[in-house]
Amino acid sequence: MKESPPPHLVLASSSQARHAMLRQAGLKIAVHPSDLDERTIKAGLQTQSTSSPAIAAALAKAKARAVARQYPNAWVIGADQVLSCDGDMFDKAPDFTVAKSTLQRLRGRRHELHAAVCVVRDNGSQDVVPWQHVGTAQLWMRSLSDEFIAAYLDQAGRSVLWSVGCYQIEGLGVQLFDRIEGDHFTILGLPLLPLLKYLRSKGLLQR
Repeated sequence: MKESPPPHLVLASSSQARHAMLRQAGLKIAVHPSDLDERTIKAGLQTQSTSSPAIAAALAKAKARAVARQYPNAWVIGADQVLSCDGDMFDKAPDFTVAKSTLQRLRGRRHELHAAVCVVRDNGSQDVVPWQHVGTAQLWMRSLSDEFIAAYLDQAGRSVLWSVGCYQIEGLGVQLFDRIEGDHFTILGLPLLPLLKYLRSKGLLQR
């Protein structure tokens, strides 16, 4: 039986949203999530007073590097997103109790989403990071009542646990906001247009 050729593009992320964005944009891409302990890496960076955009970039790079070792000469895409609000950083909520607390802390305030993406190649002796990018979007959440938050969590269901801010703006989560500034794809977790531009420059996509 003839073996399949190794993939040229690999996504080092378990995010279904990122995979869907790339697939819908026409990319043929393999998916291989990294098994890094992201929380430990993030906590270590925070103790060093690393900025939120730099943390997102470091996590994206760490994911891609971990996976690139298993795919020599492939172009491995790493991505990560960090939410910051008045100096505090937020993680994905593990349950609805934490999700409720997250929304109560964000309501009536502006927060930022920093989405990082990078490309890593392993040439057999070392990995190289030829390109990386961080995009930032700003979002102003409405002054939500506790009753609204409870109803939203009940209607949105477990999908609120899939994203760091407990919302997806492409769905019910858009009702949480008064104002949004920034690239749509950055908010979804992957600065797609800069990535596509880079891949075209390397002949990996049609110009």
